[in-house]
Amino acid sequence: MYAAILKKLLFAFALVVLCQTAGLAQINPRIVREVRHELVTLPYYGVFDWLEYEVQPNGTVTLRGQVVRPSTKSDAEGRVKEIEGVTNVINQIETLPLSPNDDRLRRALYRQIYGFNSPLFRYAHQAVPSIHLIVERGRATLKGVVSNRGDATQAYIRARSVPGLFSVKNELRVEGEEPR
Repeated sequence: MYAAILKKLLFAFALVVLCQTAGLAQINPRIVREVRHELVTLPYYGVFDWLEYEVQPNGTVTLRGQVVRPSTKSDAEGRVKEIEGVTNVINQIETLPLSPNDDRLRRALYRQIYGFNSPLFRYAHQAVPSIHLIVERGRATLKGVVSNRGDATQAYIRARSVPGLFSVKNELRVEGEEPR
């Protein structure tokens, strides 16, 4: 009788170990929520920055994206490390190079996308606007989430009209759609 119970316990233990090593362990949704909260409430995280993350079942969090300030990169890592259940943080956030020309292009792009006469003006009223404007070496990338495909197209058309940009890449997603 004890041998049968012991066999069942060993089998259950082996199954748990197998599931964890096969990547079938569950990602803690609380950690995912807390990482997101910590990132969007960073003091200098704004429309010219883009942060994304990946949470592994073992508690490792990988941070990616582009930021204008080096302090935003270090603050993101520091805040995520403090979350209960996070065992390791891999910080792959890129700090964009200092460039007066890129700063000028950011301002022009912001006015073009979020100006009061723009149909996209409503997106500017959020704590962190949902259309992020990443400019690096004269090239712009639009990232974030919009309500519909028409808004994504409108943002792209308006961005393309900014003089001095070498290229514009549209990576906007429509709310509720799967990433492309």
